[in-house]
Amino acid sequence: MRRRGVTVLLGAVVTALLSIGVLAAPIPYVVLGPGPTVDTLGRHDDKDVIQVSGEETSTSAGELRLTTVGVQPDVKLLTAIAGWVSSDEAVVPYELIYPPGQTQQQVEERNAEDFAASQTSAETAALRELGYPIQVVVKNVSAGAPAEGILRVGDVITSVDGKPVPAASSVTQLVQARPAGSPLSIGYTRDGRPTTATVVSAATDNNPPRIGVEIEQRQPHPFELKIDLNDIGGPSAGLMFALGIVDKLRSEDLTGGKIIAGTGTINDLGEVGPIGGIPQKLVGAKNAGAKYFLVPAGNCAEAVQNAQPGLPMARVGTLGEALSALETIRAGGRPPAC
Repeated sequence: MRRRGVTVLLGAVVTALLSIGVLAAPIPYVVLGPGPTVDTLGRHDDKDVIQVSGEETSTSAGELRLTTVGVQPDVKLLTAIAGWVSSDEAVVPYELIYPPGQTQQQVEERNAEDFAASQTSAETAALRELGYPIQVVVKNVSAGAPAEGILRVGDVITSVDGKPVPAASSVTQLVQARPAGSPLSIGYTRDGRPTTATVVSAATDNNPPRIGVEIEQRQPHPFELKIDLNDIGGPSAGLMFALGIVDKLRSEDLTGGKIIAGTGTINDLGEVGPIGGIPQKLVGAKNAGAKYFLVPAGNCAEAVQNAQPGLPMARVGTLGEALSALETIRAGGRPPAC
């Protein structure tokens, strides 16, 4: 009897040890949770997030908070179980965040590049909203190209076939919209004088049609603008950066004294795109005391499924729509919801 009791006890100990080992073993999943939020109108690490030199800026009583997702890559089974039962976290396959063939460092480097690009696009979109249009300037004309002898370095391209070119990418799209050999009416400004010329597109080696110019974007403005924020990756802060820039350079307080959170990519033309991690970002915004959340139109369905009590959501598809939503909130109304 005594021997049997010892055997049962040893078996229990072995089972417990095995259980502990299994629960502590790494598994191919990551846990996503609410990440930190940052007020784009405020300071971070003792520095203004948005810095403007050479122009007077305004001060807001409220906040415009970008939201993030925290990623826990080294997950044990016990941690995953806790994430599965949590209403604030999500457990997803490792390869969804770190694709096969890419290291964590490579993914983080790509996220940092996307974050830097989002800042540039936010600045461009905000400056357009503030009345500083993009200039699409000829940087170089290739020898023997269709545009040689017609366009010159320094010309500002304004239209292709009568269609305006609000960004450099528009020129490429409009040229490639017609087959090679098509005569294209190119509107441009040279030495301050607008004119139009015809350039016949060409293509070589089955490449898309081209006119043979290298172009660049310029956006002259009489002040210096810088976004100074580290340790955040990905492109999803673009919208909130753009709103922060507009708020700082306009006299009115866009926030109406409220904490407004949001997310969304933005391109040079101010178009807002969807992002990942909306459930966790909504939780992070609620924890930060947000009174409204700006949701990219492409994320509305998911946002509605993960709505947070007491956190109304506004649907936005462009920077202009986001500014209209903030105006409605300031007036005490309800902007278009998801």
